[in-house]
Amino acid sequence: MRVELSEVTLDVEVSGQGPAVLLVHGFPDSHHLWRHQVPALTAAGYTCVAPTLRGFGASGRPEGGVEAYHPGRHIGDLLELLARLEIDRVHLVGHDWGSGVVQGLAQGAPERVASLSILSVGHVASVLGAGSEQKQRSWYMLLFQFPGLAEEWLARDDFANLREMLGEHPDAEAIIDPLRAPGALTAALNIYRAGLPAEVQFGPALPLPPLPGPVMGVWSPGDRFMTEQSMSGTGKHVDGTWRYERVENAGHWLQLDQPERINALLLDFLAENPIG
Repeated sequence: MRVELSEVTLDVEVSGQGPAVLLVHGFPDSHHLWRHQVPALTAAGYTCVAPTLRGFGASGRPEGGVEAYHPGRHIGDLLELLARLEIDRVHLVGHDWGSGVVQGLAQGAPERVASLSILSVGHVASVLGAGSEQKQRSWYMLLFQFPGLAEEWLARDDFANLREMLGEHPDAEAIIDPLRAPGALTAALNIYRAGLPAEVQFGPALPLPPLPGPVMGVWSPGDRFMTEQSMSGTGKHVDGTWRYERVENAGHWLQLDQPERINALLLDFLAENPIG
């Protein structure tokens, strides 16, 4: 369905009945990323709300440059979406940049959040403090800061470099196709430029608020972009209960690689923290 918000129209999948679960994708995905989780959650009695973030997939691409894609704008979109759907409290699930966005939502509106599940990407202080190996894995985050250069590099030779980065992602071709539209690749990259500029990546550590618990972090040893320390260390930045799960035989897109395992973890964690 198309949901027209004050600044942008989002492509959103809403299904099921019961307590609400908001599923938020990252770069360069869409709500299709959650296609294995939605049936399991709805069958268990949950309402699933899976939006495609502004700048991605079939959602709108607002004008206004980099600032229009600041994580705070994404958080505002999600809060407005929940209001339109008349959802008061919600379970949050986020992957990759979606993890960062739902973390910000939980920090800004903790009274709205029953639980927080973060996949692949932990608290930003844990990621930035995870040492040299994490910095080496995050090399592309600096490249993405350069408008024009990053777009040319990713799109060169029919998106060969982006294909290499996506690696084991089973949806690589479906993801790349909409990025061919004018302005689409820049809109998708702007979340990095607004949310993790170079001064944040390489500057002095900033004081960052903790995450309100309960929080579950999920990581896989096949992740080529994020180290285990970047997720396991998130527990030091949680004000409340923390649960860490390591999922074997999966890469960065672990909900696609091990859907049954991810579904079981989510259903267990949500049941442990019901919406009252």
